[in-house]
Amino acid sequence: MSKETPCIAVCMIDPGTGLCFGCGRTLPEIASWHRLNSAERRAVMALLPQRMADAGLSPPGDTRAE
Repeated sequence: MSKETPCIAVCMIDPGTGLCFGCGRTLPEIASWHRLNSAERRAVMALLPQRMADAGLSPPGDTRAE
């Protein structure tokens, strides 16, 4: 995986879940992202799709929920 960030430039935090609507990360994860190594970033990114699904969130432009 060459892309080392899940950021899609939709940086808004859902007040109910504390997750970013765009990528699914928490504010602490976003703030510490630059300090994580590649393996740590990939580990967090692997959790994001399920985390967003569990929270009922989908990235903007995702038509699967329609």
